[in-house]
Amino acid sequence: MDLPVDSEQAGAREYADVILNALADVRGPVVLVAHSLGGAALPLVAEKRETKRMIFLSATLPVPGKSLDQQRAEEPDMLFPYVGENGGLNKDRFYNRCTPEDADWACRQMRYQARKVFAEITPLQEWPPVPISCIVCSEDHAVNPEWGRRAAHRRFGVEAVVLVGSDHSPMISRPDELARLFVRLGEG
Repeated sequence: MDLPVDSEQAGAREYADVILNALADVRGPVVLVAHSLGGAALPLVAEKRETKRMIFLSATLPVPGKSLDQQRAEEPDMLFPYVGENGGLNKDRFYNRCTPEDADWACRQMRYQARKVFAEITPLQEWPPVPISCIVCSEDHAVNPEWGRRAAHRRFGVEAVVLVGSDHSPMISRPDELARLFVRLGEG
């Protein structure tokens, strides 16, 4: 599903509503996966939907009572500095381990990212009682993998799984390995 990332009115709650609507016909507990800024919405979905596990993939992890901008100020190593929307910079930031052809294709799919999800205080009041797994990618140039490891341990008491050699977008650069990892974590 496509989240409404380019809408100035859409924040984490609106992202979660899109996900909940997409899951409306799915019966039974689900394993939810969030990539990157999708992490802002994932626990909001788990609050309203029977969830077996939440998996955060190179994702932001919201802190109740704070905005992502506030988190970035308090944890400046959470995200690597973002310097613009130029295609070459996006390739290095998000697709640095992809083939050049895949990186070019992925850059053509990118849309403007509106600011509300960064600026709003997260609607998350407290984390739902759902098991959590975190995956960090060792060659991620967007979400700092060292921050991801520390945050997984400090916030949830879990050890992050490190996808060695992967960039921010392993669904493109390492899809088979990522799929196997999702299956393993989803069954755990």
